[in-house]
Amino acid sequence: MAVLSEVRALLGKPRFNWSDPAPWIGLERELRIEFPSDFREIVDAYGPISVNGQLCLKHPAGHLLHSLGVMVRRDLELWREEDMAEFLPAPVGSGPGELMPVATATTGEAVFLRVPDDASSPWRVVVQEFDSPAWTLYEMTFGEWLLDYLRGRDVTLCSRNLAPDGPSWEFLP
Repeated sequence: MAVLSEVRALLGKPRFNWSDPAPWIGLERELRIEFPSDFREIVDAYGPISVNGQLCLKHPAGHLLHSLGVMVRRDLELWREEDMAEFLPAPVGSGPGELMPVATATTGEAVFLRVPDDASSPWRVVVQEFDSPAWTLYEMTFGEWLLDYLRGRDVTLCSRNLAPDGPSWEFLP
């Protein structure tokens, strides 16, 4: 919850505030994965949003137009294609060391969570620059990565020119 309070301090009060775990349980059961708690807390608080008009976060609730489950299924299929797999440091999927797609950017980047090798290892973030074969592994949790993004630090997505007055968000249309 400490990360969520720091995100709130930068983004402002969330208005989605989802509390039913059922969509997460269903998606996690389907994918055979349990998303990290910081990612779930942030997405449950804010819902499907665009941060700084760039970073798109989605929620697994099935009734939403911008569903995390639909995005993950589509992106898993895309990144498993032979000509796309070469652009990532590991295969996509839910196994140890594999990459789970969790967010996109209007500027072409894809954000993945690297599944830990074992239960005691932390989740990590990988950002792939869609218009090139470049990718970057960030040795930080999703919450830490998002905080760095909101603070204007270089985490592959560069938001300074998109958020000159500070971080902002809006619900996805």
